[in-house]
Amino acid sequence: MKKYCLLLIFSAQLFLVSISAQQKLPQLGKSSIDKVVRSMTLEEKVALLIGGEMEGTNGSENVVGYTRALVPGAAGTTNSVARLGIPSIVVADGPAGLRIQPRRDNDSKTYYCTAFPISTLLASSWNVQLTDNVGKAIGNELKEYGADVLLAPALNIQRNPLCGRNFEYYSEDPVLSGKMAAAMVKGVQSNGVGTSVKHFALNNQETNRMANNVQVGQRALREIYLKGFEIAVKEAQPWTVMSSFNHINGVYTSESYDLLTTILREEWGFKGIVMTDWFGGTDYTAQMRAGNDLLMPGRKNQYDAIINAVRQGSLSEAVIDTNVKRILNLVMLSPRFHKYQYSDAPDLKNHALIARQSAAEGMILLKNQNQALPFSTSVKKIAAFGTTSYDFIAGGTGSGDVNEAYTVSLAEGLSNKGYITDPEVSSFYTKYIKEEKEKMPKDTLNPLASFFNHPRVGECVQSSAFIKKAAAQADAAIITLGRNSGEFVDRGIPDDFKLTTEEMSLIANVCNVFHAENKKVIVILNVGGVVETAMWKELPDAILLAWQAGQEGGNAVADILSGAVNPSGKLPMTFPVNYMDVASSANFPYDYKADAKTILSSISNHEKDLQVRNVDYTTYQEDIFVGYRYFDTFGKKVSYPFGYGLSYTTFNYDNAMVKETRESFEVSVTVKNTGTATGKEVVQLYVAAPASKLVKPAKELKAFAKTELLTPGQTQTLTMRIAKKELASFDPDQLTWIADAGTYDILIGSSSGDIKQRLQVTLPQTISGEKVHDVLKHKVLFSVLTSQKQ
Repeated sequence: MKKYCLLLIFSAQLFLVSISAQQKLPQLGKSSIDKVVRSMTLEEKVALLIGGEMEGTNGSENVVGYTRALVPGAAGTTNSVARLGIPSIVVADGPAGLRIQPRRDNDSKTYYCTAFPISTLLASSWNVQLTDNVGKAIGNELKEYGADVLLAPALNIQRNPLCGRNFEYYSEDPVLSGKMAAAMVKGVQSNGVGTSVKHFALNNQETNRMANNVQVGQRALREIYLKGFEIAVKEAQPWTVMSSFNHINGVYTSESYDLLTTILREEWGFKGIVMTDWFGGTDYTAQMRAGNDLLMPGRKNQYDAIINAVRQGSLSEAVIDTNVKRILNLVMLSPRFHKYQYSDAPDLKNHALIARQSAAEGMILLKNQNQALPFSTSVKKIAAFGTTSYDFIAGGTGSGDVNEAYTVSLAEGLSNKGYITDPEVSSFYTKYIKEEKEKMPKDTLNPLASFFNHPRVGECVQSSAFIKKAAAQADAAIITLGRNSGEFVDRGIPDDFKLTTEEMSLIANVCNVFHAENKKVIVILNVGGVVETAMWKELPDAILLAWQAGQEGGNAVADILSGAVNPSGKLPMTFPVNYMDVASSANFPYDYKADAKTILSSISNHEKDLQVRNVDYTTYQEDIFVGYRYFDTFGKKVSYPFGYGLSYTTFNYDNAMVKETRESFEVSVTVKNTGTATGKEVVQLYVAAPASKLVKPAKELKAFAKTELLTPGQTQTLTMRIAKKELASFDPDQLTWIADAGTYDILIGSSSGDIKQRLQVTLPQTISGEKVHDVLKHKVLFSVLTSQKQ
């Protein structure tokens, strides 16, 4: 008995010693980060730099960004070190709303998220406060569902209309992109959760995106492709940045010290972490040296390679320590670290209202002949043609998709607004869509099928008798055309950028029959990117570019058609007459065809010695002349110019003035509603620079502002500030931004093609910025531009 008591006492003493030792360990948040790092083993440090799926689910689930840990359906997690008080945190997609699994095993509850309008639509609002409000709602859902970092916003430049992921991006212009992204970051992060601006940088095509080498000059890099990121980083301080898959001038972005440390951290002052896009990069030690702190979603071979490199002396543990400290700083910001009691019950009802309001404000009225819209009170019965009228597209595919509870179709939106849709037309399309979907082959790639694509039913051509019967009964016709796209695959020209033969016939036939009855035809474009309009836009009476407007899309369109909302959206990109008019068309894989299976195979079996133009490498020969910078400078006719959009009312611009301060020019203009409807107007400020040794665009957007709702006769004076240094162009020979001495034209307009007021300012002497580093250097020839200008 005595021996047994002594054994118990000894065991208790050992337990107390163990507890005491545990208590003496530094704990994250209570001890300094340096102390925590010093107490970590090498294995713990490296595990923290490798995502939490290292030992997790199978590869196909990881490709789509899917984890069962902590928040099912989130894109990934970090690893934990429990003994030092370091929890795992959760990162989740995406740009148009949180993407998690709506249903969970052995759980009757649903976890739906709000599908907000796509980023392109938000940019079309030209309203930073609206974008901030959407960000606040998305951030709330992120926090209440237990995630810590949103993998958004995405702000790559829409260099080419066919990029499959353009719907996630804001604009062809870096200023509009940067300002919108900064607003989204601020809105999301106001909830105490983080964002990850992506894809840094030049992820401007999806074809072979994991290996394509972008060849770009330093000027275009700085002025066009990095500028938006710079604005977002400096103005909004995102918690994280996501490196892209592609190479820039021969180096993977995630392995580029020049990009991730020299430019991002040293020049711009970024304080957060950099994470890879999922499975990005191949040299894991190079990623560590470059300052790519977190490798996602996490693989055992990455862990082994980094451990071995440190032990063999080819990678300094000091590099590891630096990256670990940045990860720990991120963890300390997170709700999960602060033990936030998330509810799993965000205010989805209120967020749906935000989605509806923001959707309507970003829709663009491209045509409105003889005031076809809004519908008069005599329009009550509508014949809704087109499969997309009944199968509305809320958003794009891939990681930018959202698992929402519902999507309001156009037909439903019209009904909710009190309109009657022709029952025979509606019945035909409902039956046709159901039958065609039943014929579609079941994809065996689950869960990749829903990730890569949402199959669309093709359009059908109605008989003249069918259309005539509808025209005899309906007061007006609507034709909805749909397009979808997403990750891994770029769009094509036939039957995608261009309308299909069936779509063209449908527009022509419906217009002919309804116009013969003196009845209006409205075309709705439910699309994620630019489509060809020049060949058919003269046929209908009105065209509404509804984009992909999220789950409340049908209601938002009905709000505009009825006049409950006056459209105030403006194009964030140019609509060309022909695809080949686009400056980048010669250097984009528009003729490259592949489905998801083929692409996955080509990625894994990629032959590095084969250099296929625009697949293995893409040369940005157009330099800075992207979008309107090209069309305006080289005199190319467009279908609709950058910044274009109509209203149900009219506006007058007057009393433009400029006030000079030491650091800036403050430009003001008075906008008056001269029409009969209440509405908002977007005012765009462009600058035309004097001639210099650098070739300059005809004009460049430098600032913009949007009025409040103005009643007929009401005025508002808007003031926009341009810092003098923002007049500069990047001179790669001098490695600095230079604003040449001379006279600058200040152009105030409703679009790049409609300038209302002109002012001039003068710089008496050249302003030179601080020199930047001579990095990411590459020589690009501009032969395409030269021949086109001639």
